[in-house]
Amino acid sequence: MPVTLILGGARSGKSRRAETIAFTHSDHPLYIATAPLIEGDDEWSARIHHHRQQRGERWRVIEEEIAIAAVLEQQAGYGSTVLVDCLTLWLANLLQAEMDPEAEAMRLCHTLKHCEGNIILVSNEVGMGLVPESSLGRAFRDAQGRLNQAVAMVAQRVEFVAAGLPICLKGEKE
Repeated sequence: MPVTLILGGARSGKSRRAETIAFTHSDHPLYIATAPLIEGDDEWSARIHHHRQQRGERWRVIEEEIAIAAVLEQQAGYGSTVLVDCLTLWLANLLQAEMDPEAEAMRLCHTLKHCEGNIILVSNEVGMGLVPESSLGRAFRDAQGRLNQAVAMVAQRVEFVAAGLPICLKGEKE
């Protein structure tokens, strides 16, 4: 079954595109949300609350910040549809937990190769802007680029979304 990677910048429409694709395969897809609650950040908490309300009853939801490969192994069986939103927050979570992002990316890609369901992954394209000023920012940008490349290699379809418009980079557009 297909693995689709949806790339784009902030507020590009990539999540909306991924949700549209998910509903072409299932009436009740699974949504794996990777955003962590951040203590004391009211604006972030409000965003998460808004996303929870916006998803509504049509989605089955698992909120998982780290172990998305394990969730996919359990949930992405034949005929299933799973949306992971997003790999960028997942990567930040891995770094915050002092885990090896390359090892986790390899585990994710291995899992994606063996899943039998429809998998849609959302990720930010962060390499098109200015070079970050800090070494931490550069390390994150580099890790995100490597993660996107690894997932794109195993995906059957890759799209880039700009201004709400999808551009097919690999495979056939859905």
